[in-house]
Amino acid sequence: MASDRGLDLIEIVPNADPPVCKIMDFGKYKYELSKKEKLQKKHQHVTQVKEIRFHPNTDTHDFEFKARHARAFIEEGHKVKATVVFKGREITYQDHGRNLLNRLTEKLSDIAKLDAAAKMEGRQMIAYYVADKSKKKTTESAKHNKESTERS
Repeated sequence: MASDRGLDLIEIVPNADPPVCKIMDFGKYKYELSKKEKLQKKHQHVTQVKEIRFHPNTDTHDFEFKARHARAFIEEGHKVKATVVFKGREITYQDHGRNLLNRLTEKLSDIAKLDAAAKMEGRQMIAYYVADKSKKKTTESAKHNKESTERS
């Protein structure tokens, strides 16, 4: 039937019983598949991992500046990798690095949660943060309520 019409017989679902086939132009079929794949890629959100690097003796202003950047990354929907880099003899002050990451955890606690706790990897202490969906909803509703009361 397909050859009589000048079209192709395309097997759609080969594992079905009986197999599902369609009579259509194969070029058109490939084009439709590629359009569907492009549309799926377009709607797919890729989460990136953004890194914030500290040293154990990072000063308060630098810490606040980097914490604001981490907050912005999380609000954009990215994952944040906080790294404390120990150089030379700084490795003996691992408690300073852990305190630094604990302060960052407290700073971001309203919008993010700790995905992976602080752990040593070589000369670096690493912790991961991701957006906390449950807390994000409550902060958005609080903002909305605040804005509506300000308008009144």
